[in-house]
Amino acid sequence: MNARTTAVVMVLVLIVYLVVAGAQAITLLGSGEPISMGLGLGLLILPLIGLWIIWREMQFGFGVQKMARQLEEEGGLPVDNLPRTEGGRIDRSAADAEFAVVEQTTRADPGNWRAWFRVAAAYDAAGDRKRARAAMRYALGVYEGKIPMDSYPPE
Repeated sequence: MNARTTAVVMVLVLIVYLVVAGAQAITLLGSGEPISMGLGLGLLILPLIGLWIIWREMQFGFGVQKMARQLEEEGGLPVDNLPRTEGGRIDRSAADAEFAVVEQTTRADPGNWRAWFRVAAAYDAAGDRKRARAAMRYALGVYEGKIPMDSYPPE
């Protein structure tokens, strides 16, 4: 199963869970007892938060996919050509060296979403998923015009 199929299956399972939890919440709210109603309210809020998170993550995924398609059409999609260990992991020192080059290019043009996309890929190759995601969110914000091109993200 590829990543997209896995994501779709997980979202569908989560939606089923949220619907069941929401139905249970409505039952508790209709009981008329204060404690049950409080639990029902809490159980109703959690599915709403879950749906909001799913929506945000799906928007992020679609946006990244759109940027990747455009980079591929332009011939600028980052190439995974870093050396790997026998176990298949990317060699950390090679990833760090590649990151230094990509970061320098990005600092020269911080308003370029393409450069930030490459920074995100370099962070990911270096094993820093948290910064990879932050860099990709920044790239997406610039790409969609939600972040001014002359701003620079916080460290």
